[in-house]
Amino acid sequence: MERLTEVQQELYEWLVEYIRVNQHSPSIRQMMQAMNLRSPAPIQSRLEHLRNKGYIDWDEGKARTIRILATKYGVPILGTIAAGGLIEPFTDAVEHLDLANLSLPPQTYALRVTGDSMIEDLIADGDVVFLRPVAEPNQLKNGTIVAAMVEGHGTTLKRFYLQEDTVTLKPANPKYQPIQVPAMQVQVQGSLVGVWRNYN
Repeated sequence: MERLTEVQQELYEWLVEYIRVNQHSPSIRQMMQAMNLRSPAPIQSRLEHLRNKGYIDWDEGKARTIRILATKYGVPILGTIAAGGLIEPFTDAVEHLDLANLSLPPQTYALRVTGDSMIEDLIADGDVVFLRPVAEPNQLKNGTIVAAMVEGHGTTLKRFYLQEDTVTLKPANPKYQPIQVPAMQVQVQGSLVGVWRNYN
């Protein structure tokens, strides 16, 4: 699905919430007021873009018939994380996981696991791991499961150990060897919050 601009995203999120609460779509005037606009032209343009990009639709010639086609709420899944070797990291959300009733820390994001190097920690290929950003990696407790980017290689999910100036990233599967590198070559991108497994 094509990405929205900032103003399109603002209108889309407002529409989703308005329709969820009121069970009908708003008028153009209401959208103008919500977006602090004095003319209907920018609203009509944004609505056309939202429809062309597949986020909404409406019945031609009928008022208040806007329908939401794609709900982008939930935890963003930012790609995949290797539980084996190292893979290139992702930064753009490729899908969202709706967890409306689950309490998670602010800025939580998700990655889908590929590989089996964390299997003894009950993290399997295809699982979704929830991570929160790490501001100060040197304050992480040794043994914390993290998403770590190793300079020149990629990102992996492993247990983190820091000793002096060396980081060891340990798998939870005897088939794999620990990754040991200078601390300056490792960027911890997130620490594990939870794991989601779909058995369907």
